[in-house]
Amino acid sequence: MKRVETLAVASEITPLVKTGGLADVAGALPAALKAEGVETRTLIPGYASVLAALGHARSLFDLGAFFGGPARLLGASAAELDLFVLDAPHLYVREGGPYAGSDGADYPDNALRFAALARAASSIAQGLLPNYRPDILHAHDWQTALAAAYLRYSGEPRPATVFTIHNLAFQGKFPKSILPALGLPAHSFAIDGVEFYGGVGFLKAGLQFSDRITTVSPSYAAEIMTPESGMGLDGLLRARASDVVGILNGVDERIWNPASDARIAARYDPSSLALRAKNKTELQQRFGLRADPRSFLIGVVSRLSWQKGLDLLLEALPEVVGRNCQLALLGAGDKPLEQGFTEAARKNPGEVGVKIGFDEDIAHLMQAGADVILVPSRFEPCGLTQLYALRYGAAPVVARVGGLRDTIIDANEMALRAGVATGFTFSPVTVDEFVATLHRARKLFADKEQWRQLQGNGMKTDVSWRHPARRYAELYRGLLAARAAPGAP
Repeated sequence: MKRVETLAVASEITPLVKTGGLADVAGALPAALKAEGVETRTLIPGYASVLAALGHARSLFDLGAFFGGPARLLGASAAELDLFVLDAPHLYVREGGPYAGSDGADYPDNALRFAALARAASSIAQGLLPNYRPDILHAHDWQTALAAAYLRYSGEPRPATVFTIHNLAFQGKFPKSILPALGLPAHSFAIDGVEFYGGVGFLKAGLQFSDRITTVSPSYAAEIMTPESGMGLDGLLRARASDVVGILNGVDERIWNPASDARIAARYDPSSLALRAKNKTELQQRFGLRADPRSFLIGVVSRLSWQKGLDLLLEALPEVVGRNCQLALLGAGDKPLEQGFTEAARKNPGEVGVKIGFDEDIAHLMQAGADVILVPSRFEPCGLTQLYALRYGAAPVVARVGGLRDTIIDANEMALRAGVATGFTFSPVTVDEFVATLHRARKLFADKEQWRQLQGNGMKTDVSWRHPARRYAELYRGLLAARAAPGAP
């Protein structure tokens, strides 16, 4: 099996910097690919948190004046990851997060910040560094999407390119006036270039110029080719349908494993599910909920937004909580939702507990202690929360969309009879369907034998990166074989 050398580029990576599932994918996939004969180096921005975590880093190349200030490329290893780091303090060393300041507003120079990352990726991919020239450049989401455009317009030999859409809703759209600062030629501003509804579309450029396009579930790959879910890009995606493939995400079993997880109150596996009760008690205590092992405890770990369907939960709360049903919610996002859930906790002491923000320890405890994990998204490319829930024996209650549809087997009568159910799904995404499905889950929860079967099915489901990594490796090798074929461009 011939080794494949891949340069990945991402704007965040676990455990160095994380705002969402993209970081988990970027952090876990390289190790899984190694087993398939794929070596990965990942280029990431030199945020302050990243530089602090690196320890010893080698200076590999001085980029000089680069997008408005001095920059260099560093080489480092951290958390079992082989990394290139774009050290450009004027772009990445900020008081806030990776994309926005402490006030929640996007940085006004995000176009330049992530164009620089993409430009650095394209330069490395074309041999900037001695003795390193990858076979594949694999870019993730809009922040890295211009790499494919830089390669295409360079006129120089380039590696094969793969672009992964983690969420089509985030597109990186900027005014036409930014084009000269990006260093792209004037003729790139065209319908078959980077132009997108009169502006510059970063994500659109990745879709236009990458050799292959992947997204993080088969159902989401189909959904985004429709006008309803394509967000203005469905036409381009349909035109490139033969190059689009959906590959489900996995979870890092080194981190998400209830048998070895140091973040939870009691460790357990499918043969010792009774120990899980200690985590439920701890979760109730952390959220100020009434201590009762018989209560039906709903857990939510989510960005609070319309996409995630959390407004449905807020509307349905009077029908959901009480009557021996509790809610523990961890998340942040839209201020009206934050305020609404905070007020609900105030009005329902002991039954509703809310923590605004994100805490990795509590996120693990939520999976280990809640009876169900709720994911009522209106659209969901893949979702990792429901995969963590399966691993930890918390039955997922999910909308039947995107990757949620692909990963959860509904506990309908036939699935229960066949012994294959792993959770609960509902469609359409309405308050009535959502409440009806929660009531269905509560009813099954009362049947302890069937509930243990449901938990066991989930915990035994393979949600690792093994199969997805094999799919990616096959995609890489197929792409390289196609490029090597006689007559290939």
